Amino acid sequence: MDNSTFNSYTLQMEGLSITKASMYPVFFFLLVCYLFIMITNIGIIVLVVVDKSLHQPMYLLLCSLSVNDIIGNTYMLPRLLVDVLLPPSERLIGYNQCVLQAFICHIFGTASHTVLMIMAFDRYVAICNPLRYAAIMTKNMVMKLTVAAWGVAVVLVGILLGLTIRLNRCRTLIENPYCDNASLFKLSCESVVINNIYGLTFTVVLLSASIGSIVITYTKITVVCVTSKNASLNSKALKTCSTHLFVYMIMFVCGKIHILLHRFPQYIEYRRAASILFHIFPGSFNPIIYGLQSKEMKTFLAKSFRSRSLRQ
Repeated sequence: MDNSTFNSYTLQMEGLSITKASMYPVFFFLLVCYLFIMITNIGIIVLVVVDKSLHQPMYLLLCSLSVNDIIGNTYMLPRLLVDVLLPPSERLIGYNQCVLQAFICHIFGTASHTVLMIMAFDRYVAICNPLRYAAIMTKNMVMKLTVAAWGVAVVLVGILLGLTIRLNRCRTLIENPYCDNASLFKLSCESVVINNIYGLTFTVVLLSASIGSIVITYTKITVVCVTSKNASLNSKALKTCSTHLFVYMIMFVCGKIHILLHRFPQYIEYRRAASILFHIFPGSFNPIIYGLQSKEMKTFLAKSFRSRSLRQ
C-alpha cells in the first residue's frame, strides 16, 4: 500500500458528473435554491422574533425547523456550488473539514425527525387538551423539548462519527457530492461491521420513534375529532395538522428515496441528485407551507405592507 495515501488528510470529492454545457445551469439552479432557502427561513425567524403575537409554542418550534434548514443547506450548497465549477481533479477537501461536514449532515437529518416529533406533540396537546395547553406548553417546556431534540441528535451523531474517525484510511475518494458517514468509513480498508451495526440501529430507532410518534399522535387527534363532532375543532385540527403532516411527508419521502437508491448502484447519479434534493426540498417548502397556512403570519405581513404603502 502506498504510504502517501494512507491516512491522507487531503481527500478528493467526486461531486456531480455534469457536462460543460450543463455546468452553469446547474450552478445557477443551486444558487437560486440556496438564496431562496436562506431568505425564506431567515424571514420566518425574523417574523417570529418581531411579532409578539407569534411568540407561541408552534412558531417557536417552527424557528427550530428553520434553523435546521439553514444549517443543513449552508454546510452543503456553498461547497457544492464551488465544486460544480471545478474539474473533478481539483475538488479537494481536508479530512477534518470533511468530518465536520458529515457531522452537520447527519445532525440535519436527525434533527429534522426530532424537531417534527416535538411539533407533533405540540399539535396533540393543542387539539386533545386545549384547556391545559397553556399550562403544559410553557416557554420552559418548549425550551426543554427543543434542547432535547437537538441534544439527542448531537449525541447519536457524535457516536456515529466517533466510530468512523477511529478507522485508518487507505483511500482518498469521497464518492458523493458532499461528505457523510458512509462516504467516510468507505475510505477505510478495516472492518466496518461495528459501524454498520450502529448505523442500522441508529436508523431503525430514529425512524421507529419518528413514525411511531406521528402515528400515535395523529390517531389520538383523529379519535378526538371524530368523537367530539365539533366543527370548529375539526377545522383547526385539519388546518394545523395537515400542514405539519405535509412537511413531515416531504422530509420522509425525500430521505427514503435517497436510502432506496443506495440499493441500486447503477443509479448512482440519481442517488447523488436525491441526496441534494433531500436538503433543498424541505428547506424550500417548509417556510412556504407554514407561511401560507398561518393566519397570524399572513395578518402580520398584510399589516406590514399596508403600513409601508401608507408611508409612501
